Amino acid sequence: MSVLPKQGTIKGGFGIYVHWPFCAAKCPYCDFNSHVRHQLVDQARFTAAFERELSHFAELTKGRTVQSVFLGGGTPSLMAPATVERILTAISGHWTLDPDVEISMEANPSSVEAERFRGYRAAGVNRVSLGVQSLIDTDLKLLGRLHDAQTARKAIETARDTFPRLSFDMIYARPGQTPGGWERELQEAIALAADHLSLYQLTIEEGTRFHTLYHAGKLEMPDADLGAEFYELTQDVTGEAGLPAYEVSNHARPGAECRHNLVYWRYGDYVGVGPGAHGRLTVGASRLATSTELHPETWLENVERHGHGMIENAGLGEEEQGDEFLLMGLRLTEGIDLVRYERFSHRSIDPERLKALLEHGMVEVLGENRVRATREGFFVLDAVVADLAS
Repeated sequence: MSVLPKQGTIKGGFGIYVHWPFCAAKCPYCDFNSHVRHQLVDQARFTAAFERELSHFAELTKGRTVQSVFLGGGTPSLMAPATVERILTAISGHWTLDPDVEISMEANPSSVEAERFRGYRAAGVNRVSLGVQSLIDTDLKLLGRLHDAQTARKAIETARDTFPRLSFDMIYARPGQTPGGWERELQEAIALAADHLSLYQLTIEEGTRFHTLYHAGKLEMPDADLGAEFYELTQDVTGEAGLPAYEVSNHARPGAECRHNLVYWRYGDYVGVGPGAHGRLTVGASRLATSTELHPETWLENVERHGHGMIENAGLGEEEQGDEFLLMGLRLTEGIDLVRYERFSHRSIDPERLKALLEHGMVEVLGENRVRATREGFFVLDAVVADLAS
């Protein structure tokens, strides 16, 4: 077994994730840590807590340069532009920002939030990710979205006029959807898109309204074969349009990939602040997994009392790091560097298992030390990862 000395994660980059946990409504398919409040959120108080938690993590990561910031949720576009500005000012005060730093923000395409786009741009946001999900009104209602298709189109237009970079999300394999209908909708999405699309196959997640309906026999989902047909169609249409997949569900023109998500998938370091945020940090010789309190008001009180809302701050063992590296990196079409895998895990991939996966067409070799999953391998990616990790 080849064992290489430990090295840091600089090749993966360093990013900051800020979780705003509030939404105007809970979508029936969503299992994210998002919460509806029927009274106004005290944004000043929450902002002060974000500033304190950022300060705490800055002490652990001194000297790092930030390549990306991502404001996620929840619905970050429910924040006032002044709130976003304070958070970004705190980040720039604690760390050096890369001259080409990507600052992304998730937004819903309601008309009220679209009007705020100029304020977010002035605050420093240079990339927006819109939760469009569908361009068909009936399906938007099914998905629990508060906007209609025309509002989404207008928000996309406003975003393209306001931000240097734009992405938006779409969900496919929806109840009652046909491949032909999805192809037409996807073609329209590509025509509206600037350079990036996130295209997710609808899945039934435990704890969601859709989960309850599905198991009560009140929601019919496409079977596995039809789901695979949707996926293949998505890859073909986007590839022909010049937006090939660079990750299982993400498509971009070359050079327009989401830099923040690449930090995750390349197994870089990232600070996670806000209720329910996760992080991965290299501190000294250790790699830490961090997570914060899920409940927003409890997180707020914990930060005010202790300076942070962390409920987990655990060192990751070599096997755990290797498994995470495989799980994240094999989602990318660029694949993984086997030398980096050995540095994290202190072991090599079993050559016989790799050979078997190659023979079955699940992975392919790119150069001397790089391996990636094939399109066929993406369908059974968990099994591929499990084989390589054994």
